[in-house]
Amino acid sequence: MPLNYPNRRQASQVLVACCAVWAFSFPAMKSLALLGNRTAPGNSSFFFAALCVAERFTFASVLLLCLPWLKLSRLTRGEIKQGLGLGVFGAAGLILQMDGMAYTHASTAAFLTQGYCVWIPLWFAFRNRRMPRWTTLGATGLVLVGAAILNDVGSGGLRLGRGEFENLLGSVFFAAQILWLERREFTGNHVGRFSLVMFLTMAGLCLPLALVLANDPRAVLHAYSSPPALVLMGGLTVFCTLLTFLLANRWQPEVPATEAGLLYCTEPVFTFGVTLFLPGLIARWTGINYANEMLTWNLLTGGGLILAANVWMQLQPAAPPE
Repeated sequence: MPLNYPNRRQASQVLVACCAVWAFSFPAMKSLALLGNRTAPGNSSFFFAALCVAERFTFASVLLLCLPWLKLSRLTRGEIKQGLGLGVFGAAGLILQMDGMAYTHASTAAFLTQGYCVWIPLWFAFRNRRMPRWTTLGATGLVLVGAAILNDVGSGGLRLGRGEFENLLGSVFFAAQILWLERREFTGNHVGRFSLVMFLTMAGLCLPLALVLANDPRAVLHAYSSPPALVLMGGLTVFCTLLTFLLANRWQPEVPATEAGLLYCTEPVFTFGVTLFLPGLIARWTGINYANEMLTWNLLTGGGLILAANVWMQLQPAAPPE
């Protein structure tokens, strides 16, 4: 491991802790979409995804502005540039992820999102104008096979459903977000200030999109207005957005991008554990139709292949930071 990562161990522990918290966001976002359909019926899944991201990051921005150490008067061009990039990539990835969960299981979405662990090394190979190593090509094949098994192609033909495709596409944007965060030109930026720009960018992109997609402008106000939706949105905002993104934005640059990808591979493992019991609890509390997930051969095999591909990639020497 290069000597310019002196806080690697501590950073790794923080990122794994963030993944444990993010695991709760998958069933929470799926539950919010179901609650939204009950409160504002007739709207598309894309509307609920855009509105969820908009509200989540708007509330997080308000909370972040309340912190006294932000000192917005010191905001720099570099912090604005870093936050804008993170916001654009993050908004695209999260909308695709949440919309995809309307058409697949939360645990499947979590596994497929880890595709960025292959896209990142492929990007380094493209940037350095070198053919990917055979291990990179092999890992890419494992991801594709794992995604096919997760989608049960044996009984339905070789295809990816909308939910699976959207989560794979979202993983490309998450890969770009990981790479953007570690750019050396942003060294020394204040995590609170560029995170605020990131949050505002995501809210600013998604709220107009939700307004355009709404079948009635009032749906923007009513979709997540029920008490259960407000509680779930509050948990997403405080724990799965404000706390975890601040920590991840601060500590991810302390490890190489490819190693960060490996650490984020723990997220689907935590997510699967959460989806074994949390959906049923939420369903009993809210009255929505959301059953606990079951341990299946497809999940074990397909998800295992994707995790194996990610681990295989990380056993290679880490690509140098930009």
